[in-house]
Amino acid sequence: MINELVCGVRPVMEALNSDAHVEKLLIRRDMGGEAINGIKQLAVERDVPWQPVPGEKLDRLTNAAHQGVIAYISAVALQDLDEVIQQAYDRGEDPLIVALDGVTDVRNIGAIARSAECFGAHGLLVPKHHSARLGSDAIKSSAGALLRKPVCRVMDLKEGIARARAHGLRTVACTEKTEFQLDAIDLSGPLLLILGAEDTGISPALLGQADLRGSIPMAGKIGSLNVSVAAGIALHSVLKQRGIK
Repeated sequence: MINELVCGVRPVMEALNSDAHVEKLLIRRDMGGEAINGIKQLAVERDVPWQPVPGEKLDRLTNAAHQGVIAYISAVALQDLDEVIQQAYDRGEDPLIVALDGVTDVRNIGAIARSAECFGAHGLLVPKHHSARLGSDAIKSSAGALLRKPVCRVMDLKEGIARARAHGLRTVACTEKTEFQLDAIDLSGPLLLILGAEDTGISPALLGQADLRGSIPMAGKIGSLNVSVAAGIALHSVLKQRGIK
């Protein structure tokens, strides 16, 4: 497993200029100067989000000399969405992508990756902002699936979904805000399944982008499922309609 934190101006600059998958940067909010401005500019050019934070937060994260800047390095190799979809087509398969809107718990994203692996999804689509870190905890929760299942990260999830639609994927939002159940709608063919965080659900903008909406039938009184459980049920519904035993 690679080191998840890179600390210091020069090491962070090198990480941004390398093939390392930099998830995000933390920069001490009172930091300035040519070097820090150069890091911020590189982050913008490479679509790496950065966040100004108090120096005390950086001190709590590491005992190393951080010089006011820390980079989080993903232990998971990130892949291009267009390539993942095209590779599925090239194998004669209908692409199945799982898009996650606002899922920030590492255990949930790990469990979803595990279900995606078990039920034959071709990859995960997650935003760079407001999403769980793909570090060792997420990998452990996924039982290693995050090291095998392609993960595509985009700055704008709405734009990523539009790219998938341009490849012929229909979008299905898994939400309780519909009268139709998942098992009752057509889940065949190239598909992108959207799931949202438990507290907020799928954002209105993404719901409006979906071709179809489907709910999971429930008999209990709680009225909602853990998102990773919902993902497993939804993926099983897709698998069942595709006739895979």
